[in-house]
Amino acid sequence: MNLSYWEIKSWLTNVDFTIIGSGIVGLNCALQLRENHPKADILILEKGILPQGASTKNAGFACFGSLSELISDLESHSEQEVFSLVKQRVDGLKLLRETLGDKAIDYQQLGGYELFTKVDKALYEECLSQKDEINDLLKPIFNAEVFSFKNNQFGFKNVQDTFGFNQFEGQIDTGKMMAALLQKAHQKDIKIINSTEVLSFSEDANSVKIKTHHFEFSTQKLLIATNGFASKLIDENVKPARAQVLITEPIENLDIKGTFHLDKGYYYFRNIDNRILFGGGRNLDFKTEETSEFGQTQLVKNKLEELLKTTILPKKDVKIDHYWSGIMGVGNQKKPIVKQLSNNVFCGVRLGGMGVAIGSIIGKDLADLVLI
Repeated sequence: MNLSYWEIKSWLTNVDFTIIGSGIVGLNCALQLRENHPKADILILEKGILPQGASTKNAGFACFGSLSELISDLESHSEQEVFSLVKQRVDGLKLLRETLGDKAIDYQQLGGYELFTKVDKALYEECLSQKDEINDLLKPIFNAEVFSFKNNQFGFKNVQDTFGFNQFEGQIDTGKMMAALLQKAHQKDIKIINSTEVLSFSEDANSVKIKTHHFEFSTQKLLIATNGFASKLIDENVKPARAQVLITEPIENLDIKGTFHLDKGYYYFRNIDNRILFGGGRNLDFKTEETSEFGQTQLVKNKLEELLKTTILPKKDVKIDHYWSGIMGVGNQKKPIVKQLSNNVFCGVRLGGMGVAIGSIIGKDLADLVLI
């Protein structure tokens, strides 16, 4: 592409900060950079027509980990590490709500539930037996007991008679959140170029040269916020993880309200606009779902549809309105990677499926790494 003089002058000259990725992390990073450097020229490059990856694809859970997830995390993390992860998620959600306001993101604290299948009795009993221990661990954060158990008032089938309840879990409207973040970025004179994929970058002492499939230019500092796509640009311990999602057509008299987790969080569903949004299933075939390609597989689609009909809405004849997928960034540790990679290059990636919860604070922390 041959750019005009005006395009080069207005968008690609004297760029102080370039952020790759206009998702939750990238936009929050840009907003914090503007706070730290009021006169800087800030540019975001986004490969999608919208913030791609998981930011506009996620289920809108304002959550910080179900009971079984936290018990599982304790098998590979210390108590202090799990405590720190939960605190970071809680602080991140607080920052998100303060940045945009509850109305702008349609935040509702309806509580979160964890279902256990009939065949998963061992996991159910483990959660029952360790509930108090987890509550004690988290009490300094919430000053209250987080997890309890409630009777099945929603008519779910093929699950244990009681399920876990988290009074502090909420939900948001993902589209409204991202629209509000984009609007805020434009108001702060942050430039965003969409449909532009970064192919590579190279660094000298005082700048970074960026090559896209449309053009090349130089920037003083480069900040990478591509999460699930990070491995295409940097050598860090982060892998893509695809999440497949469906949403039903509107359902009359839908009385399911809240966010719901099943099978250690590998399945999740919620109410939205009198519909059920239902996603997950990558545990059926981890290798296939370790991809940065969007799409659906028949294996996961069939399982989601089966669980919808046999467990979630067993007495209703519902139709699926739409399917989609998003790409998360995961690793063998749940702690995000926020670090300086070289003199002028930084990254904030590996959000581990907790982008809504920690995206704001990771973006802020990434921006605060940069001194200029």
